[in-house]
Amino acid sequence: MHPSRFLACLAFPLAVACTTAQAQTPPPSTPVPEPVATAALKATDGSDAGIVTAYRGPLGILLRVEGRGWPAGWHGVHLHSVGRCDTPGFTSAGAHVNHTEARPHGLLNAAGGPDLGDLQNIWAGADGAANAEVYLAGSGLGMRGMDLLDSDGLSFLVHANADDHISQPIGGAGARIACGVFEAAARTTPPE
Repeated sequence: MHPSRFLACLAFPLAVACTTAQAQTPPPSTPVPEPVATAALKATDGSDAGIVTAYRGPLGILLRVEGRGWPAGWHGVHLHSVGRCDTPGFTSAGAHVNHTEARPHGLLNAAGGPDLGDLQNIWAGADGAANAEVYLAGSGLGMRGMDLLDSDGLSFLVHANADDHISQPIGGAGARIACGVFEAAARTTPPE
């Protein structure tokens, strides 16, 4: 092949690529959602066990969980109806958040579950770190029992074991090993 034809063959795809790259426009920037509440998690001995950050979506609540110092393995996590985390055992947090009519525990409970406090299990690694986003569909911050910042508060509980999502009352999740009370999140941008 003649050298000038060879160079022309190389130049054409490069010219098309450059034209295509110039024609693309970046997507419009999407505003980063503001957290509405946070819960600082404490272990039963008072040590730091992480943080939960709540974001309000159009059809539910997204909870970003950043756990520290958890035992390795699966852990049941639940929303409890009282914003208190007194030791020993965090029993001051009360029972799970529930509907107007009481429902049995369990995301997989076909006999009327789940209650509003039921959430997905979270895995903690050997280093004690647990990072997950848990979504609670169908709820809003103004829904009865789901106002993260109401007068008696709402707490996030971590259990020692996995939740089987069926058995009563807490899916065999075991002892409460960490607890945090939701508080209003600090705004990073001024309200509109």
